[in-house]
Amino acid sequence: MREMREMEMGMVVVMVVALLIGIPSSTNADTDPTDASTLNIMYTSLNSPPLLTNWKPNGGDPCGESWKGVSCSGSKVTEIKIPGLGLTGNMGYQLDRLTSVTTFDISNNNLGNQIPFQLPPNVQRLNLAGNGFNGGLPYSISLMTSLRYLNVSHNQIQGQVNVQFNSLTSLSTLDFSFNSLTDNLPQSFQSLTNINDMYLQNNQFTGSLDVLANLPLQNLNVENNHFTGWIPEQLKGINLKTSGNSFNSGPAPPPPPGTPPATRPNRNHRSGGGGGSSNDGGSGNGGSKSGIGGGAVAGIVISVLVVGAIAAFFIVKKRSRKPATDIEKLDNQPFAPLASQEVQEVKPIQTSSTTSTKAFETPAMINLRPPPADRHKSFDEDDVSAKPIVPPKKVNTAPINAKSYSVADLQIATDSFNVDNLMGEGSIGRVYQAQTDDGQILAVKKINSSVLSNSEEFLDIVSEISSLHHPNITELVGYCSEHGQHLLVYEFHRNGSLHDFLHLSDEYSKPLTWNSRVKIALGTARALEYLHEVCSPSVIHKNFKSANILLDMELNPHLSDCGLANLVREPDQASGYSAPEVAMSGQYTIKSDLYSFGVVMLELLTGRKPFDSSRPRSEQSLVRWATPQLHDIDALSKMVDPALKGLYPVKSLSRFADVIALCVQPEPEFRPPMSEVVQALVRLVQRANMSKRTFGNEASRAESADGEDYTP
Repeated sequence: MREMREMEMGMVVVMVVALLIGIPSSTNADTDPTDASTLNIMYTSLNSPPLLTNWKPNGGDPCGESWKGVSCSGSKVTEIKIPGLGLTGNMGYQLDRLTSVTTFDISNNNLGNQIPFQLPPNVQRLNLAGNGFNGGLPYSISLMTSLRYLNVSHNQIQGQVNVQFNSLTSLSTLDFSFNSLTDNLPQSFQSLTNINDMYLQNNQFTGSLDVLANLPLQNLNVENNHFTGWIPEQLKGINLKTSGNSFNSGPAPPPPPGTPPATRPNRNHRSGGGGGSSNDGGSGNGGSKSGIGGGAVAGIVISVLVVGAIAAFFIVKKRSRKPATDIEKLDNQPFAPLASQEVQEVKPIQTSSTTSTKAFETPAMINLRPPPADRHKSFDEDDVSAKPIVPPKKVNTAPINAKSYSVADLQIATDSFNVDNLMGEGSIGRVYQAQTDDGQILAVKKINSSVLSNSEEFLDIVSEISSLHHPNITELVGYCSEHGQHLLVYEFHRNGSLHDFLHLSDEYSKPLTWNSRVKIALGTARALEYLHEVCSPSVIHKNFKSANILLDMELNPHLSDCGLANLVREPDQASGYSAPEVAMSGQYTIKSDLYSFGVVMLELLTGRKPFDSSRPRSEQSLVRWATPQLHDIDALSKMVDPALKGLYPVKSLSRFADVIALCVQPEPEFRPPMSEVVQALVRLVQRANMSKRTFGNEASRAESADGEDYTP
C-alpha cells in the first residue's frame, strides 16, 4: 500500500511539475516584442496616463497582463480601443509596426496636432474622431487596403482630401463630417464599390456630387458645404441630406446622347460584372428585356454612325484651323494629382538621354507608374496616369539657374515615389528622398497641382528660387516641369528639421546644446536678413517655422521653402507661428516673418511647441504664456527647456530672451529690422565669449559656453 501511495504521489508531483513548466509559456512574454515596445512608446507619447491601467513605459506584457483596451490573438495585438479617456499628447511614431491590429479606436480624446503618418497598416476599423486634429489627412490611409470603417469626424482637418481611394474597395463607412475640408470631392471616390454610409456634412467642399452617383450608398449627408450643380438622379432614392448647399433647383440638363438611364447600383452584386438595371424586373428572355426590336436597334446604330461621322468631319476641320497657341493651352491641364513639402540637400541627377527620348516617343508607350507588383508601395501611383500627353509648353520666363530634369529621371531616383522615400507632408505637397545611380542623395519636392495656376507660374517661381544664394538657405539644384508635373530638387540635409530635433527626439538622441541653439538662431536670422534686406525686391518667406529649418551634419541651419510664398494660400492660424496682424487681415509682410522668427526662438529657449493643446489652457499658446516672463530672470530660468539640464550661461539666456521680446511684439511697427536682430545675436555671441572654434564646431556638442557661469 505504501508503495502504491508513493507511486501515486510521484505521479502527482510529475503532473504538477509538468503544469508548472507549461505556465511560463502562457504568462511570460505572451506579446510579440515589436508590438509590446510599440505600445510602450505609445504610452509614453500619451504622457503615461494612469487611466491606461497596466500599461507600462518599458517592458511589460500587453497580452498576458490585460492592458486596458488591448486585445490579442496569440502573441499579436489585434485591437486597441481606448476612446473617451481624456488622453493627451500624441499617438507615437511607430504605429505602423502593429501589423496585426484590425481595430484602432482612440476617438474623443484631446490629442490635437496632426494625425501621424504611421498608422496600423492592416486596420479594418479606424476611429480618430473628436481629437482636435488639424493639418491634413495622412496619405498613408491610401494604402490601408483592408479598411472598412474610417471616422475622422469632429476634428479640425483642413485642405483638400489627399487620400487616394483606388485601393480602398472594402470601405463601407466613411465619416469626414465636422472638419474644414475643401475643394471638390476626389475622383477616386468612384472606386468605393462597397460604400454604404458617407458623412461629409459641415465642411467646405465644393463642386458637384457627380462622383458619388453610381456608388451603392444607403445614407449620404452633405449638409452645410458649398456644393453646386444638380443632385444626381441616382441619389434621390436613398437617405439623403443636402440642406445648406447651393444646388440648382431647376430641371437638370438632359444627359448626352447615348447615355444609359440613371439607375441605382445593384447592391446584391457590388463587385459583379453584370451591370444590368434591377428596375426592369425578373428574368425575361434575351431580346425582349429592353423592349426594342432588332430593326429599331439597326436604325439607332446607323443614326449614331451618321451623326458621329458628321461631328468628326467638323472637329477635324476645326482642328486644322486651330492656332498653335490654342494647342499649347492644353499643356495647363494637370497630368495627374501630385503634392509636395519641404526640402533638403541635393546633388545633380544624371539625366538619362536614352530614357528621355525613348520613354516619350509616343503617348501609347508611356508608363511611368510603378510596376504592378509594387503598386501598393507607391504613394503617388496615380501621379502619372494614362491621360493624353502634350509636349511641354515653351514659356518665355526669366533666367533659371538650375538644372532641368525629366519626370522619368525623378521617378527612377525616388523608386517611383515609393512610400519608403517619403520624408514629409505639408500644405503644398510632399517631399521624397532620392538617390541617383552614383549614390548622390537629394530631396524632391512635389508641388500640389491645386496650389498652382499654370506652368508659367511655376517657372517664374523656379526662376526666383534659383537666384537665391546664401549659406543658410537651402540651395535649389534643379526642377521638373513637364506633363503637368511640377517638382523642385534641393540639396539634402541628413539631420532633418529643427522641429524634429526639438519635439520628436527619442531617449537615445542627444538634445541640442545651448551653443547649438544660439548658432541656429543666428544662422536663420542671417537667412531672413538676406531675403528681406539684400534681395530686391524683398522676399517674404510667409511660412517660417521650425519644420522649415533644416540642419546639416554640423548643425548649421538651412532655411527651406524660400520663394514659395505665393503657393501658401491661407494663413495657418492654428500653428502658433502667425503674427496677430496676419490673423486679422491675412496679409504677410517682412514684419510678420520677424514675428514667426521670434516664435522659433521661443521654441529654442523652452523646447515647447508654438501651440500645444495637451497643456493647460493658459499654457497652450507659447507666445501668450512666455511673453510676460521674458524679463523676469527667475521665471525665465523655469521656462528653459529641461533637456538643457541647466547647462546654459545665465547672461546669454537673458539677452536671448530680450531679442525674443522685440520680435514677438503685437504691433508690427515696433519690431526691429532683421539686420538689427542679427547684430543683437552677434553681440550675444561675442559677450558670451564663445570662441570661434567652440561656436563653429558643434559636432562635439560642447556643453559649455566659455567665459560665463552656468546655473546650478
